Amino acid sequence: MYKIISEQAIHQYFGDDDPEMIIEMIQIILSTNIHDLKELNHFYEQGDYSTIKKRCHKAKPSMSYIGALKTRKILEDIEANLEQSKELNAKLQEHLNIIESELHQFLKSLS
Repeated sequence: MYKIISEQAIHQYFGDDDPEMIIEMIQIILSTNIHDLKELNHFYEQGDYSTIKKRCHKAKPSMSYIGALKTRKILEDIEANLEQSKELNAKLQEHLNIIESELHQFLKSLS
């Protein structure tokens, strides 16, 4: 059903019994991790690799929670090779657009 996220992983991490908590957690991931990662282009332009590393590191667990393991791998690869990671960031941004769309779709399915 979804290209990147996993409904099964979301339910595994957040439980099946409390849809309101799942909604809240997904909204937090969208407003913090996804938002922060979507701003990475700005930090690449400034050469601020420290912030890029921090944001990628901080977002990795959330990618596991939503089952976006390929996206988590991209974050790990960016962290491992920061100064040569601009192309990987382009791929990450594509993933983020899909994840954002899929999470909104998932949230609608819960309401």
